[in-house]
Amino acid sequence: MTKKKNEFSPDQFVVYPAHGVGKIVSVETQEVAGFELEMFVIAFEKDKMTLRVPTHKATDVGMRALATPDVVNHALKTLRGKAKVKKAMWSRRAQEYEQKINSGDLIAIAEVVRDLHRQDDQREQSYSERQLYEAALERLTGQAVIDAAVAGDDENAAAAQIGSVLVGRAA
Repeated sequence: MTKKKNEFSPDQFVVYPAHGVGKIVSVETQEVAGFELEMFVIAFEKDKMTLRVPTHKATDVGMRALATPDVVNHALKTLRGKAKVKKAMWSRRAQEYEQKINSGDLIAIAEVVRDLHRQDDQREQSYSERQLYEAALERLTGQAVIDAAVAGDDENAAAAQIGSVLVGRAA
């Protein structure tokens, strides 16, 4: 097995697709099935969960650094856009939305929030629509807030900005 330079380091915030934003607490070596494996230990504060990811598999599983301000701005621009709801059956659309949410791609998550967001005067969401919407919104807001905190900006302002974009779409 070849050693390659890790692009992640302890105390760095990262996005793990299935769980959102976490912080690398340490890098440790564990013996698994007779092999020594170097692992990132990632803490997810919100879920009170710790995840161990083999360092050589981190990028393969989709782990990545936080989004740049350009990507966050692109995601906000995506949120402002007009909802694109396909005519496919709900089960198919739900599957696509789930894949986008779990991809960890901020812009894809913004698309899900945009497409599932409902104004007060629109029809009620189904339970599964609401679940997907809330999961996407939580993932999007979580990363925007962490990005703001790391950049030294106001976290509440970052969360409020996403809310105001969604409210402003009605106008």
